[in-house]
Amino acid sequence: MKVSDFIASFLESKQIEYIFGYMGGMITHLADSIDKNPYTKFIQVYHEQSAAFAAEGYARETNRVGVAISTSGPGATNMVTGIANAYFDSIPVIYMTGQVNTQDYKYELPIRQQGFQETDIVSIVSPITKYAVLVDEAKNIKYELEKAYYLATTHKKGPVLLDIPLNIQREEIEIDELIGFEPTAQVMSDSSFDLESIVSMIHQAKRPLILAGAGVMEPDTKEVFRTFIHQTKLPVVYSLMAKGCLDDDLPETVGMIGSYGNRCANLLVPESDLLIVLGSRLDNRQTGNLLAHFHPNGPIIHVNIDQNDLDYHRLNNRVKVHQSVEEFLTSIQPFVADFSISNEWQEKVTYYQQAFSQEQEIKHYVENKLPYQWIGVLNQYANQKSSFTVDIGQNQMWSAQYLTMHTDQNFYTSGGLAPMGYAIPAALGVAFANLTRQVYVICGDGGFQMSLQSLMLISQYDLPILVIVFNNRSLGMITQFQSLYFNGRYTGTTEAGGYQVPDIESLAKAYSLPYFKALPSQLDDSEYLASVFKARNGIVELVIEGETTVCPKLEYNRPINEPSPYVKKGEIE
Repeated sequence: MKVSDFIASFLESKQIEYIFGYMGGMITHLADSIDKNPYTKFIQVYHEQSAAFAAEGYARETNRVGVAISTSGPGATNMVTGIANAYFDSIPVIYMTGQVNTQDYKYELPIRQQGFQETDIVSIVSPITKYAVLVDEAKNIKYELEKAYYLATTHKKGPVLLDIPLNIQREEIEIDELIGFEPTAQVMSDSSFDLESIVSMIHQAKRPLILAGAGVMEPDTKEVFRTFIHQTKLPVVYSLMAKGCLDDDLPETVGMIGSYGNRCANLLVPESDLLIVLGSRLDNRQTGNLLAHFHPNGPIIHVNIDQNDLDYHRLNNRVKVHQSVEEFLTSIQPFVADFSISNEWQEKVTYYQQAFSQEQEIKHYVENKLPYQWIGVLNQYANQKSSFTVDIGQNQMWSAQYLTMHTDQNFYTSGGLAPMGYAIPAALGVAFANLTRQVYVICGDGGFQMSLQSLMLISQYDLPILVIVFNNRSLGMITQFQSLYFNGRYTGTTEAGGYQVPDIESLAKAYSLPYFKALPSQLDDSEYLASVFKARNGIVELVIEGETTVCPKLEYNRPINEPSPYVKKGEIE
């Protein structure tokens, strides 16, 4: 069997149906084998970065591994942003790059390059992968595939890369002679934590609070988590990457915390006397830079599958639990069956939810309410069984703050790397994973322009993707920053500063997609809006007039419970 045929068969055995990539000379054998295989399908995208993001969307929607392939040199380097994104957000993806023939590879020679389009991609991506290797012997292909798959899917998930020279791809192998990968025993978690002490802390707490992170979002874990919250009625705040862990309209759901978190959630965290952090690394976009003000009134039970995330955090008042969220909740659930929070704490949680909700925030502090009003339209008209892929910028935070998630909806965005242009290609992978499920892309005009090539696949395959563009004709997140710190000098972010937006209707026509334009005057036009959201696919341009802001926003050197615009202490009391 040819090596490339063996790779395709391996992907079939793992139920990886769609493989995303861009054709190039050094990947032709692999792409051909994927295409010949009766199960696997090669999806030709129009940029390698798009292939990387699409594979991530596929992995997140299927809860399996995503795969993206590219040719050597520029094809491989074009995928680096996507690889970094998968690494920082712990998404299991196998990236496979073609490489020049082994006889043309420079190896240790002190020259820059020997083969045409030769690039040492393994060295480039080693810091942003769990494993990266040059497979330069055909006999090692089974071992390397099995090792890559194992590492991508176990412990803290993430990307791996196999760099496969062209002559290795076409080499013939005897399957029975191949050596497989046998994982060595690893300490994935620690079951020796003091269960009795932690249960006691929960029962003694007067103001307990859950902080849910990305570690709760695996399907099985999410079910265990939801059962635990239904049983204990503990109030929950969540990180950006955990939006959708609970229905947003449940009484236990307070909101998102962090630099652009909901005010009610940011106010509540410092007031709790026990914070149970489930699967979050507690990055500074959640805690703010004034760590002493984050949770000053009691301990933090910090549950994380990554020992390094536990050991190398600057917060000191933490009880570290090295376990997966699912293991931890399963361990403690029998001991908190009779737990209930006090009436006093419940009343405070309810009061904060109501008095400092995002609705109240918009009402009192947001001058240009139009972006939030359009999110309200999405809340009203979006399919209740759907997935959202959300780009980077103000559109991301408007969505995270105000989009109401329900049980059968998914929210996908980028948290750690946050590359503009993420949402449309990620939606491709989500759509191929489930062709009957509606996908909504939420992006700004900036991210939209960075991912235009992905639009072709929506019409090409008639994918159920509705691309919603919040068009304020600016890079709004940066203009908000510039207005605070640069006296309103909008370099590169507005038309006067050198930034422009193309005619979106013409682009829709060029990519053979339906086009819908929604003006502010149509906010209450229920007949028109219903027709827009009945569309299987297309581009919806939401016209945003005037300067836009995200509110609330935590400024540097302010405590987490004092985002701007500031609310007087007496008003809170």
